[in-house]
Amino acid sequence: MPRPVRKGPARGAGTLRIIGGDYRGRRLDIADLEGLRPTGDRQRETLFNWLQMQTPGARVLDTFAGTGALGLEAASRGAQHVWLLEKQPQAVASLNQAVAKLGCAATVVRCDALKWLAQAETEPFDLIFLDPPFAAGLWADALAALIEHKRLADRAWVYLESPKHQPITPPAGFELMKEKHSGDISMRLYQWSAPAMDAS
Repeated sequence: MPRPVRKGPARGAGTLRIIGGDYRGRRLDIADLEGLRPTGDRQRETLFNWLQMQTPGARVLDTFAGTGALGLEAASRGAQHVWLLEKQPQAVASLNQAVAKLGCAATVVRCDALKWLAQAETEPFDLIFLDPPFAAGLWADALAALIEHKRLADRAWVYLESPKHQPITPPAGFELMKEKHSGDISMRLYQWSAPAMDAS
């Protein structure tokens, strides 16, 4: 039986440091919840190097926000607006405090992410982060919901973080653009293009 994978290092788990952009170096308190860890600095640096041309001006959805490491980093790097979805009350409170402290263009929503994807009235997103709790196994459901409920802008970018040995087979329309394994973590960046048979 495979051992559980921890998301990011335990050291410094009480704070999150923004590593680039307008808020570079700012430290934010994060909720003290079991298993809640920010995506590590090195992984974030890699990811936002991949996305340096795509983040400015983007409508961003951090679907399982947790500490907000990905969404807040995107806000720092010029995203037009970031939606941070989270259902744990303590994490939501920390996210609200972080947004207020930074004064960034972000909206925190306390919700079940899959239900929100099915019900919310918003324009499609240019950049979407999918980094759910690893034990929940929500990657396939979240990718399917993005398509079904038309949350993906044309040529949208989707970042997916998972345990290294977790098999991920996205639906048709997602092209793998970047991939890296960092410790026990797999980082994958996809670009979306609606299959021709589904195009309206």
